[in-house]
Amino acid sequence: MPASPSGPVTSRTRSWWGWGYTDAHPDDAECVALGALLPGTLGRPLPVPRVADLSIGRPGVTPPTALAHLVTNDPGVRAAHAMGKAYRDVIRALRGRPGRIPDLVARPTDDREVADLLDWAGGRGVAVIPFGGGSSVVGGVEYRGDDHRAVLSLDLTSMDRVLEVDTVSRSARIQSGALGPGLEAQLRPHGLTLRHFPQSFEFSTLGGWLATRAGGHYATGRTHIDDFVQSLTVVTPAGPGTSWRLPASGAGPSPDRLFLGSEGALGIITEAWMRLQERPHHKASASVAFADFQQALEAVRAIARSDLSPANCRLLDPGEALLSGASHDGSSVLVLGFESATSPVDDRLASAMDLALAHGGRGGRGGHSGRGGAPAADGGVPADTAVSAWRSAFLRMPYLRDGLARMGAVVETFETAATWDRVPSLIDAVRTEVSSVASKATGHPATVNCRLTHVYPDGAAPYFTVAVAGRPGDEVRIWDDIKAAASDVLHRYRATITHHHAVGRDHRPGYDLRRPDPFALALRATKDALDPHRILNPGVLID
Repeated sequence: MPASPSGPVTSRTRSWWGWGYTDAHPDDAECVALGALLPGTLGRPLPVPRVADLSIGRPGVTPPTALAHLVTNDPGVRAAHAMGKAYRDVIRALRGRPGRIPDLVARPTDDREVADLLDWAGGRGVAVIPFGGGSSVVGGVEYRGDDHRAVLSLDLTSMDRVLEVDTVSRSARIQSGALGPGLEAQLRPHGLTLRHFPQSFEFSTLGGWLATRAGGHYATGRTHIDDFVQSLTVVTPAGPGTSWRLPASGAGPSPDRLFLGSEGALGIITEAWMRLQERPHHKASASVAFADFQQALEAVRAIARSDLSPANCRLLDPGEALLSGASHDGSSVLVLGFESATSPVDDRLASAMDLALAHGGRGGRGGHSGRGGAPAADGGVPADTAVSAWRSAFLRMPYLRDGLARMGAVVETFETAATWDRVPSLIDAVRTEVSSVASKATGHPATVNCRLTHVYPDGAAPYFTVAVAGRPGDEVRIWDDIKAAASDVLHRYRATITHHHAVGRDHRPGYDLRRPDPFALALRATKDALDPHRILNPGVLID
């Protein structure tokens, strides 16, 4: 059954240099207020960067006539495709040093055009950087180096249709360039949803989620986009391929697993059959405060080991709770949420609350929407004040990060995952060592906050935020020092270099250390076979 090709239309302008929409950015007064939270920041914000102030040269290559209609060399479009949205990217734009700007931006509309663009680029030595919503925070959509004569940013957002919906098998064939809101809008008339809501939901694509193995809405159970994949269609320089659409298979290594998380280095994911769900009607949520963070960790571990499967199970440490407005008394806050398409979830919420209270939680407060409640922008559920405050802060945080950057602050976020036996000491080590490095590098006190974003019976995914006043003009080097210190701690505790933000270029050193040598050998051989001219996203995963 075909679906409508059009998603929601917005006239709002995306920022070329920062997060999200330009009209949602903090103004100068809000930037100054944010800067006041960190001693040592600038007296006034850095000016908003302009494309007109950048030095953007003429393209180093010209596309053939047959492909010219797919390609633009417009300076504004090229600048918007030069980087992702990591702090490192934002501060470089603010300082007028965005790095290598692509020579051209192409917007194919089907697989054939993708293949033609790859053929042309391979024959001309042009690097191809796959680009979806551009929300990468790990250097995943930029070109670094000078090994290629030119750089083509391959923007897939014109391939944004839900092509087919199978209501019997409850799945859909979707083009990879579909942004989150447009994808959900096309599924809504069928009463179905993919229900994958990363923080970047508005500004990221299905293909980006698949290529980076993105984490989403669920804090337990189906935490990653991997869990929703039936099959993939991938176009490589060596040719296209589509895996069989199956509910499950034990036939050898999975072809889908080869491309999930490959970050565009092995091929371009152009379509996917994705498992869907009925839209949830029953929702309930609550928050529980803890005076002791260790007790809160034990409560979360007990809930993760139960069969309750909360959709949301976010633990905020005191700093994170204060920053989000979920608590103002030094408490840690556990945010719980449950949902179902078929039956009430109040009993499951009550059971989770009992576990939390038995481990030292207090003052559990909650709310529920019952049947038919409207979801929030991120797919969450109506809740009490603490839950609502956390959700608002969650969606607003990337904008505030950019406001702090304009005040010369250095702000880094990184996430990981480790088994429960290492989680408490890992969190303590990150807080101690990373804050020490940040303070030593800047001469200012640093703040390191932590929250758990996803939890499992055998472990958890801590997410850290580091904020410190920087030194004017030296912010990138300080950020690099913080990143290196964090990566060192994660490696010592055998925690993953990333749980859901991908490897990109920024996490390559940590990724290289953790992968087995035979796997690295196989990955290089696969790269040689599928991308013989080495044009696809050079520097990502393998050299």
